[in-house]
Amino acid sequence: MHKQAPLTAPHSRRHFLASSSMGIGSVALSWLLNHEQAQAKNPVARPELEKKVFDLKVKPTHHPARAKSMISMFMQGGPSHLDMFDPKPMLQKYDGKKFPGDIKYDNAAQASSKVLGTPWKFRKHGECGMELSELVPGLGEVVDDIVLMRSMHTGVNNHGQSIYAMHSGRILPGRPTLGSWLTYGLGSESENLPAYIAMVDPGGAPVLGVDNWTNGWLPSLYQGTVIRPKEPRILNLNAPPHLSGKAQEKYLDFLGQLNQRHLSQHPREDDLSARIASYELAAKMQTAATEALDLSQETLATQKMYGIDVPESAEFGKRCLIARRLIERGVRFVQIMTGNQHWDHHTSMRTSLPRTCKRVDVPSAGLVKDLKQRGLLDETLVHWGGEMGRLPVIQNDAGVAKQGRDHNTYGFTQWMAGGGLKSGMTYGETDDFGHHAIKDKVSHSDYHATLMHLFGLDAEQLTFTRNGAEQTLIDGQPSRIVHDIIA
Repeated sequence: MHKQAPLTAPHSRRHFLASSSMGIGSVALSWLLNHEQAQAKNPVARPELEKKVFDLKVKPTHHPARAKSMISMFMQGGPSHLDMFDPKPMLQKYDGKKFPGDIKYDNAAQASSKVLGTPWKFRKHGECGMELSELVPGLGEVVDDIVLMRSMHTGVNNHGQSIYAMHSGRILPGRPTLGSWLTYGLGSESENLPAYIAMVDPGGAPVLGVDNWTNGWLPSLYQGTVIRPKEPRILNLNAPPHLSGKAQEKYLDFLGQLNQRHLSQHPREDDLSARIASYELAAKMQTAATEALDLSQETLATQKMYGIDVPESAEFGKRCLIARRLIERGVRFVQIMTGNQHWDHHTSMRTSLPRTCKRVDVPSAGLVKDLKQRGLLDETLVHWGGEMGRLPVIQNDAGVAKQGRDHNTYGFTQWMAGGGLKSGMTYGETDDFGHHAIKDKVSHSDYHATLMHLFGLDAEQLTFTRNGAEQTLIDGQPSRIVHDIIA
């Protein structure tokens, strides 16, 4: 039993103020304010309080676009440009000798000043005569359709910072990735599939994990949707049998009514509206995604083109083929990731690099061939590359079998195809040892500005207001559109 408090119990000043805020005084004040607002003949507009609508409807471009969609094959870890794409006779001349200059090491403890000549032979391919090594024979078959950029650089000699630079424009975390900017600026041509899809490797997520496809501070509607590397590629896509059909339709209809009612009560909650949109999209995906991911519809010849008939390349080939099927169905941006540090060959490069190349070479080339024969390459940008290359000197000098190469972000190679680019072209140069880009340098900002231009967007005009400031992908950094590679 509790004793009843006396009716005349004393009140503190805090209690008085709290009770007044809930009492007749606050009601009167609220009425007066509403009455005054109702009588105002010309209420002042507050544009900063107006609700902004974020959706995936197709949006106009700043200028005519050359590309409509993009497939990025991101080779996380740092493919060795010196052993695959950028032949350097001086490496062979100085093989095993002291490097005649300064080297910026990332791992000084395992560093060596001895030059490492490439163990693999280079030869010319295609009508354009592009030189590639014997590690990438598949790419050699499509050189007349690609631009090989040998002068990439980010200048930050570590994986994380360089990944951030290549994906989101700065070396710091928390910013939206390229795929998020493109879907924010352009929307999607598919109503039944996500606009931005990330396809991860069965060997594990890449360095930085979800930061590779994050929306950053853009609304969550523009985050990449992950597709798993094995079946079921999308978890919980289909409803259990007792909830399928009419039962699910009624349930989703009722849920939609509740969500819209809640949204009307919280009109400025962008995350809420994005979550509602994701639920609606998930329902549509039950049929569309199942069909898009079904490779049994493809001919054996097509599957062979992607290397699916070979155990070493089958898995990556399937993801490349799925990527083509997705962009055919209106998906804007597809990101195919290799696993954590697959290309980070600090040691045992003579065995590990050929094995990694064999996984991706034929499927990557097959994607270009397939897009071209279907008439999709002209409007689809294809990208292949990582966050860095490798140094021209030996790392882990403990015998030939153990030798590798350290990081190099000062000059490396990537290739692109389609989407308004020239073909059969080699662009830019590194120095005689492949350490630094010295001619026609392409920074990560130049790369982003050029891609946005091909999609009909001005990278400085596509903005998002955050904390009162206009944010962009380039973020005020020096940048140029690389017009020389545009058809």
